[in-house]
Amino acid sequence: MTDIHHVIRLDECSSTNSYMVSVVSGLSHGAVVITDRQTAGRGQRGNSWEAMPGKNLTFSLFIKPDAMPARDQFYISEAVALGITDILRPLLPDNAVAIKWPNDIYVDDCKICGILIENSLIGSSVGYSIAGIGLNVNQQSFYSDAPNPVSLVMLTGVQYDLSKLLDDVVDAILSRLLQHVYERHADYMSSLYRREGAGYRDMSTGEEFHAIIAGIAPTGHMTLLDTEGNSRTYAFKEVALVL
Repeated sequence: MTDIHHVIRLDECSSTNSYMVSVVSGLSHGAVVITDRQTAGRGQRGNSWEAMPGKNLTFSLFIKPDAMPARDQFYISEAVALGITDILRPLLPDNAVAIKWPNDIYVDDCKICGILIENSLIGSSVGYSIAGIGLNVNQQSFYSDAPNPVSLVMLTGVQYDLSKLLDDVVDAILSRLLQHVYERHADYMSSLYRREGAGYRDMSTGEEFHAIIAGIAPTGHMTLLDTEGNSRTYAFKEVALVL
């Protein structure tokens, strides 16, 4: 098992990402902040995240990349998402585990994990990253208006040891961070949800169209190729998958 340098366990906090920012000066690569109850968990662009206390993994991981240019920061997101899929796939051999761009984790057509990456830049490089992760594990039911949540126990009927699962997930992410970025990017592309074709909605115009994923840039921008042969490039929240 990879040595986790520092684990801060909190009974309750508003957000593990926010707490980690407040203590960042004392952290080293691989440090973890985890809580049983997160009262204001956040997703991409402020979306909320539902988690029943003590049933799931809600934690943040401190990542200090080695001389990574700011323009390549999405490679960190790829490593985090892939590390989680590396753990889930052996647990769910009969299900399709995929990454919904930019970094939600889906099992078949349901969301099992949300990820929020917050990068701190120093000049033209990434100084550090905080990966906030909410993984649905032992929660049997969900009450928010999230359209398609699922958990490990709902899929397998098995209750999981959260401490062991945390160790496994952190190990897998740190291992992925050591992988060559081009190999990691190829793995990310092959893991994308509905990469071979899906319906999308342009959030600025409301237009709906069908497209394949043609590429993901190191900045995280997604390029789609629609059925008319047009190439369309989007940043986060500029396009939505039509489920």
